[in-house]
Amino acid sequence: MSIIYILIPIAVLLTTLGIYLFFWAVKTEQFDDLEKQGMSILFDDDKHNESLVTSDEDKSKNNDLSASNNNEHNELTK
Repeated sequence: MSIIYILIPIAVLLTTLGIYLFFWAVKTEQFDDLEKQGMSILFDDDKHNESLVTSDEDKSKNNDLSASNNNEHNELTK
């Protein structure tokens, strides 16, 4: 029975913390646009795509490397 004297203050503390965090989230507008993150996966982000595009110099280096790898592979399979 004495455990209830420990559990009740812990429950009150956790409840108070939960209510505080809920009001903090509402105040800082965490719940304003709930659909944006769910829909963002369906559409490409232009800024993200631009960062993935490599320069022509990098592309030519990659092509040279892949060509040399193909030549090495062909020599090994003979």
